[in-house]
Amino acid sequence: MPVPHDIAAETELWNTFAESAFKDDAEPSFCWTQYAGHGPGPELLGAPESVLEIGCGTGRALAHLARLGVRTTGVDLSPRMVQRAGEKWAPLGVRIEQGEVLDWLTADEARYDSVYSIFGAAWFTDPSRLFPLVREHLVPGGTFVFSQPPAIPGAYGPQGMYKGGFAGKAMFTYRYSYKPAVWERHLVRAGFASAQATVADAPKAGHIGTLIVRARA
Repeated sequence: MPVPHDIAAETELWNTFAESAFKDDAEPSFCWTQYAGHGPGPELLGAPESVLEIGCGTGRALAHLARLGVRTTGVDLSPRMVQRAGEKWAPLGVRIEQGEVLDWLTADEARYDSVYSIFGAAWFTDPSRLFPLVREHLVPGGTFVFSQPPAIPGAYGPQGMYKGGFAGKAMFTYRYSYKPAVWERHLVRAGFASAQATVADAPKAGHIGTLIVRARA
């Protein structure tokens, strides 16, 4: 049974996150993992002429791709993040729009060479609803790549997450966690021709790795 996402409450949560996450002096940067300078780079996207980042946050990854000549579009739930990131990266040609990702994708008529998510909307959206929409927005042979922390053993499916500990106003969202093989099955069921999910090791033994999933339309 789908979990009852409260989009208004989640928007407030991500607006609050934007105030601490966005830095005015931030530079373009692209990294799939939570460890700066570790792991693969944008080559996982192939050689796209156009990309869409879902849950684009600060927009630093889009800015990095824009500097390489890629046509870049991002969508994020937080109006505050969209305002700040959009203003900062607009001179590079980055386009960032505000919206709930399922609604935004339903309305958007464009197709992209690559769609991706770095600890973004693919982590926080029901894959049974998100993945078919992503597939529809990819050109033939296009790629969908996303990264997030791997599932905690024994804890699969939607996971509730409070913001900022367990005191104060109850601000929460849901994130989705599965074994790599289950992510692959979700993607194949959504119409992708192939899917591969792996966990990249952390740079230090015993630390949390990164789930990286790549699918081809």
